[in-house]
Amino acid sequence: MADLRISFAGIKSPNPFWLASAPPTNSGYQVQRAFEAGWGGAVWKTLGEPIINTTSRFAALSFNGQRVAGFNNIELITDRPLEVNLKEIYETKKRFPNHAIIASLMVEPKQEKWHEIVKRVEDVGVDGLELNFGCPHGMAERGMGAASGQVPELVEKQTYWVKEVAKTPVIVKLTPNITDITITAEAAVQGGADAISMINTINSLMGVDLDTWNTIPHVAGKGAHGGYCGPAVKPIALNMVGECARNPLIDVPISGIGGISNWQDAVEFILMGATGVQVCTAAMHHGFSIVEDMLDGLNNYLDSKGIASIMDIVGKAVPKYSDWGDLDLNYKVVARINNDVCINCNKCHISCEDTSHQCIDMLKNENGEPYLKVREEDCVGCNLCAIVCPVEGAINMVELKQPLPKMTWNERQSNIARFKIDKVAK
Repeated sequence: MADLRISFAGIKSPNPFWLASAPPTNSGYQVQRAFEAGWGGAVWKTLGEPIINTTSRFAALSFNGQRVAGFNNIELITDRPLEVNLKEIYETKKRFPNHAIIASLMVEPKQEKWHEIVKRVEDVGVDGLELNFGCPHGMAERGMGAASGQVPELVEKQTYWVKEVAKTPVIVKLTPNITDITITAEAAVQGGADAISMINTINSLMGVDLDTWNTIPHVAGKGAHGGYCGPAVKPIALNMVGECARNPLIDVPISGIGGISNWQDAVEFILMGATGVQVCTAAMHHGFSIVEDMLDGLNNYLDSKGIASIMDIVGKAVPKYSDWGDLDLNYKVVARINNDVCINCNKCHISCEDTSHQCIDMLKNENGEPYLKVREEDCVGCNLCAIVCPVEGAINMVELKQPLPKMTWNERQSNIARFKIDKVAK
């Protein structure tokens, strides 16, 4: 059995699966139940000045029969008194000393406010602090959350203020509602962050009721944008983790968040540079017990690969992630249809004919039976046919050996530039 323990910026955890700062970590009762179920850590629901939440506050996107493909909320930080939360954090840490408890914090961008809450929270024995610079609604309208997280100077300054007094590792949670998340990640590192976590939720409106014309959700007939999360955001989050992991100026551990629903998702984030992961929507959808399958699946995966420790695979896929200009223009794959498996639904033909490169022919064999065949000389290897095919193994993408050497766009442009210089010189 593989070693699933992680060390994240010096924070020890029995496994890489943490609950994110959200409704599942709102109380000591919940966090203790989560630890009993097998979760390695929890980021306590964000602490700060007292707030008032609304009802209703959640909405979900169902797609093609899948419930909760995406999840939206307009909930704010904890509405429970700070003293109550601190008491429960202390009790939970005392009962589970080997599990990671991180306090998520959000206050006004004032030095004295950060100093005060950091000292109070660290006094109850948390293992680390997560600065919430990502919440996109409600708190942002008050100058906190994403309003701070979208300004690199404020990210750096507030991180620095926390580091002035913090005795535990400081994690900065970043907003995805920005053009380039690496800019704010760099600012966090400049401010002294020991680690970063991403992503927080994405600005969103879940829908509009076609009968009442109310937004979904609505509060007495009025709506507001909320934060979007769940399986649908995973590709966005994975990209942002990868961009930060391959940036040499961001040399701190990353906690991956966003659409993680199973052990496979977790492995992808870890391979792309995250030391550990945080989960919210999947736990809200299925309950704390989902961690059992996550632990079993991760153990089996590592054992099947002969890998001794989860820490051994952190960032292993990062060198494979690059810019478009570094991709080989002479690499070629084509689609091949396995007619022994194909059910002749013609979805591949329709997609290719209507929206791609018109290279799948509808033919008949000597018995007059229909079959499909790809004209490989016209196929651009876009993958669309394989994506829409409902039958596993009916369409395979096959690499073709090319007579031309590897050449990227950047190399091509460089060669053109050198040719022009040589031409001028002559």
